[in-house]
Amino acid sequence: MDKDGILQLLTETMKNDPSMSVAVAAIQTLIEFIKLDTAETLSGLRANLKEAIDTLMKTDSSVTSIASGSELFLRFITLTALDHSDFEECKAILVKRGKLFLQKVGSSRKKIAKLGHPFIRDGATILIHSRSRAVLQLLKEAAEFKKRFNVFVTESMPDKYGHTMHNELTALGIPTTLILDSAVGYIMEKVDLVLVGAEAVLESGGIVNKIGTFGMALAAKEMNKPFYVVAESFKFHRLFPLNQQDVPDQFKYPWSRLNQSDVDLSKEHPRVDYTPPGYITLLFTDLGVLTPSAVSDELIKIYL
Repeated sequence: MDKDGILQLLTETMKNDPSMSVAVAAIQTLIEFIKLDTAETLSGLRANLKEAIDTLMKTDSSVTSIASGSELFLRFITLTALDHSDFEECKAILVKRGKLFLQKVGSSRKKIAKLGHPFIRDGATILIHSRSRAVLQLLKEAAEFKKRFNVFVTESMPDKYGHTMHNELTALGIPTTLILDSAVGYIMEKVDLVLVGAEAVLESGGIVNKIGTFGMALAAKEMNKPFYVVAESFKFHRLFPLNQQDVPDQFKYPWSRLNQSDVDLSKEHPRVDYTPPGYITLLFTDLGVLTPSAVSDELIKIYL
């Protein structure tokens, strides 16, 4: 499968299931790649898989979650040695492991929702940022438990994903108000807690997420509001930035801009920012409810 075929398969996978995160779509694409790859050795297949992952990151989708999800996928399917002399049998085992990994990550949001909804009390006012499928699932779970709460959601410029989130919550019968990104400081005194998703949960315990998340965390910290992160464990990523500049450019800017030689990145608008662990109260994950300091321990368990 060539590079265009890989990207086309990713696009079609996401189009067929809009509720699927881009990281899960990338994993599904890699499983199909294994089936079709013409490599004749395991080392060759692994090298081709790494090239396929590099190709998947040359897209304007969330490359942060693609990077973390793909790395964990590769780790999972190659964790145990393959002693079969028949290479096709080895490929079949890798595909089977891949589907098992896909099944595991597919149930993540429901686990998170069950763990997180008790933190939403009846009558709460919640502030959320942009659109997050994991946050949506958690709020849906809380509503199904007959909890009454109100939601403020930022419109999330420039892509206006907050508008999509507003419509989805409204369709679920959850009272939701769309606010300007610049109104976060004004509205913070009215809310009881903040819920955000994450494109990646980093080794430091901080997160990379849609631009504006860090500003929201700063306001929440100043006004003593709990700031909760809702994220699947396949978004855990071995990266330890100390500031915004340490976040790789490929995470901050779309590939369509990075691929242009004449682009001055200092004048480009970053898509994401980094929120340090000191501003995060707890993380709701499928591995449990974690403090930021516990993330590095979980990463060690995953990669040992």
